[in-house]
Amino acid sequence: MRLDGKVALITGGSRGIGAETVRLFVEAGARVAFSYRQAREQAHALMAACGGPSRCVALEQDLSTAAEGRLLVGAAVKAFGRLDVLVANHGIWPSEDVPIELMTEEQWRRTLGVNLDSVFGLAQAAVTQMELQGPPPTEIDDARGHLVLISSTAGQRGEANHADYAVTKGALISLTKSLSSELAPRGIRVNCVAPGWVATEMSAAALDDPELGPRIAAGIPLGRVATAREIAWPVLFLCTPLAGFISGEVLNVNGGAVLAG
Repeated sequence: MRLDGKVALITGGSRGIGAETVRLFVEAGARVAFSYRQAREQAHALMAACGGPSRCVALEQDLSTAAEGRLLVGAAVKAFGRLDVLVANHGIWPSEDVPIELMTEEQWRRTLGVNLDSVFGLAQAAVTQMELQGPPPTEIDDARGHLVLISSTAGQRGEANHADYAVTKGALISLTKSLSSELAPRGIRVNCVAPGWVATEMSAAALDDPELGPRIAAGIPLGRVATAREIAWPVLFLCTPLAGFISGEVLNVNGGAVLAG
């Protein structure tokens, strides 16, 4: 579970799952660039805690278009000179329940822009950079590069009153499968991690609700929500030689919730 000499770009890295993934990748020996949009203080504190700019760089970047995704990859390569891993972790989940007939086109477009369009641009630029770095390695368990897309149980089961979010997460699963078929022969492995409920700032309002929180936990066979690090570990695993024969996989990390209900 080592990534010595590798460079990773982790989007949405200032908080929650992203921040834990940044910490874990640095602990595993990688140099890490991560993006943030608003949480400047948290981002710079995380950068300092992970060794400063020689090991970890925080990049302020809005991600709502494909062009912005390409810009971020360029900034990461400028910081560390190469790119071996892309973890597309950023995303928005409008927390208010909105039936489809009341959902505005503005919300729909905003969610698709952040959660899907930017990932298209990130993947384009990351693959281009990985291929510029040289031919596929000859070692049987090594890879030219790794893409890990963060989806959700909502992408597999849907989510009532959150159709915009569920659509984007389902699309990331399809994108994983398409890119794996396309890129595996070129030495780039593409996989997906699909968390369920995780204790993060984004989900805090729902999980802390005295009625909804217990119902959420009761719907998870393990009886609780995940910690952010419990999602970060599988992401790291998929980027190491231990996962050398895994590509196109949707790894469910949800306490068995996707099988229930």
